[in-house]
Amino acid sequence: MKHKNNIIISTLVLIFSMIVVLNTWAEETLSKDEKRFDLDGNGELSTSEKELMVRVVRIENARDVQFSENEIREMVSGRRDQPRGRGGFSRGRGSREPSGPRLNPEQVEFKDGTATIPDRETFKKLSYQGTEVRIDTQLAGIEFVKIQVENTHTQNPQLYFMNTKTHRSHGSFMQAAGLGRGQGQMRGVLSYRPLFTAPNGEPGVYTFEFNPSDAFPFEKIKLVHDLLVAKMPILKNRLGYCPLWGAINIYNREKTLYDKAEFPVYFEDDLYANVGYLPLNQVESYGRLRVLEANERPTPRDIVICKTLPNEMSRVAGIITGVRQTPLSHVNLRAIQDKVPNAFITKAWENRLIAPLIGKYVYYKVNADGFEIREATRKEVETHFADLRPAKIQKPTRDLSIKKILPLDEIGFTDSSSFGVKTANVATLRTFGFSEGTVPDGFGVPFYFYDEFMKHNGFYKKIEALLKDPDFQNSHDTKEAELIKLRTKIETGKMPKWMMRAFSDLQNSFPDGTSLRCRSSTNNEDLPGFSGAGLYDSFTHNPDEGHLSKSIKQVYASLWNFRAFEARDFFRIDHLTTAMGVLVHPNFENETANGVAVTDDVVYQTEGNYYLNTQVGENLVTNPEDQSIPEEILLDWWDSNNYRVVSTSNRTTDGKQILTDKYLRELNLYLGTVHNKFSQLYGASSQTKDFAMEIEFKITKDGKISIKQARPWGQ
Repeated sequence: MKHKNNIIISTLVLIFSMIVVLNTWAEETLSKDEKRFDLDGNGELSTSEKELMVRVVRIENARDVQFSENEIREMVSGRRDQPRGRGGFSRGRGSREPSGPRLNPEQVEFKDGTATIPDRETFKKLSYQGTEVRIDTQLAGIEFVKIQVENTHTQNPQLYFMNTKTHRSHGSFMQAAGLGRGQGQMRGVLSYRPLFTAPNGEPGVYTFEFNPSDAFPFEKIKLVHDLLVAKMPILKNRLGYCPLWGAINIYNREKTLYDKAEFPVYFEDDLYANVGYLPLNQVESYGRLRVLEANERPTPRDIVICKTLPNEMSRVAGIITGVRQTPLSHVNLRAIQDKVPNAFITKAWENRLIAPLIGKYVYYKVNADGFEIREATRKEVETHFADLRPAKIQKPTRDLSIKKILPLDEIGFTDSSSFGVKTANVATLRTFGFSEGTVPDGFGVPFYFYDEFMKHNGFYKKIEALLKDPDFQNSHDTKEAELIKLRTKIETGKMPKWMMRAFSDLQNSFPDGTSLRCRSSTNNEDLPGFSGAGLYDSFTHNPDEGHLSKSIKQVYASLWNFRAFEARDFFRIDHLTTAMGVLVHPNFENETANGVAVTDDVVYQTEGNYYLNTQVGENLVTNPEDQSIPEEILLDWWDSNNYRVVSTSNRTTDGKQILTDKYLRELNLYLGTVHNKFSQLYGASSQTKDFAMEIEFKITKDGKISIKQARPWGQ
């Protein structure tokens, strides 16, 4: 009996030990970081816990903080407000007692506020723009000055402009100015919106609004309008009222009064739609200002005014378009890559500041709140271009040690020196745990193949001869004609037998009848310092086109198109060390939509939002069809249910939203993951303020999201 009891005890001890080991093993399968999100303590992350982790880590990376498990639980339970953008957590409105005697507006010290704002510079000194907006999340990223109006029920109302750098809340200012709570008070905010057209037709609108739950009658709104214009004269014909949700009902009841008023009413959506100026790339440049007519080719020293948006453009000194651009078009990506100013300015060729300068050398700068343009001297222009170009020849890295075509699952992030960043990044995307089919499966053709093909045909010697030819170097027409001849020779060149067999094996690895997409992937594109967006070409190889080498050679030839050659030449990139890899995967056909997304709001500069452009069918956002307007959405980092449709697509027949809530939920998770993972791989931190990732995606004919590319945004 004693022996039997010992066996039972031993068995129980063994079972208990196994439970401890299993629990320990389960805990060890999660990293230290991941354990913070295992809220149910079961040793693995559920789908909702993974989504929570992606969003919280995105916020942590932006703020350079790390939340504890308790803080994360508070976010979920609602005991602590959810994080919004890069600012702190929202806090409730405080109620403070006055710290001294009541001060009239004229008695307030400037560190606390002022009674008048005589000019724009004074407004800037009083204004705040950033993320520390407390509960006023609608103000994140907007330049604003808070206002306090007292005694509106008397014949002597008083207007206080708060120094909003000092006092972010009305309560704090009221304490400093000795103001208690009482009758006839109105607490609001005066915002500057540089992207929108004012009633007088000039860029830049000021709007005033009140607390979201406030609802004041028209007579009070007009009173504040008149006080603002009287105390800040630059607001005349530039000021409008923006009713927030609490004021909508009373506005509708009094609409006839507003229709007759001398000031406009802007709803929040109007403020995004009424864009008359849009800064796409905020830098400065010099060059000759010219209107670019259809089929004209600009030079690298031209600042061009485009009446319509070109799908591609060789290197220029600056860009102005008279029609609104797609911020993620190749034209803007090229502007970012080339570090040249780019902006949409309504009817730019008729603008009173621009029109007199057409045909002259100019200085041109794009700012967040407007553009600068003036006549420049030839010496300024020459000095600018001398300083802009690198002093020495740049030789891009190309590793020729990998001599085989490899499946994407065998290519790593650091293999970009052999396959190109496009191929390496798509391969890396496949390691992020996305559902099957989200990232295409395929192969990478290394630089070694391109190098052997070029040597086999003696093309390097032909290129060396061209680079030494004075006519080729000095004549744009000669250069373009000779590059066309070179591309034709490359497209008809012969491949070694071993290379032909390798491409046959690659082609045969796909099911019969598969159309293959052959995508350019060079050693001088999609890099942190040189994006190369739009420089090179990709081709679809259809089953009836024979051997895959036909399309591969077309991709190789695109390395030598005019716009790519000019871009490399300007940046002194050694043409003979550039190399072309090829990313090969099944072609997408009959897709429902195409889109581009950036993991930050790179257009309106709001905090805590992803920026998405989407268009129906095969109409690419990066190379849009003429007059194509994509769907434009700002999607909250933290909450995929919180988003703003800035503009709808003009290619939908029923006016429906392309990215439904389902797609936005998925993209929210994908974008957070892409940003978090690549920020680590690229060594970005919270101090790298401008780091963001751009992805290109499709909605397939089966209604699924597929991510086809990821690159660092505009670096």
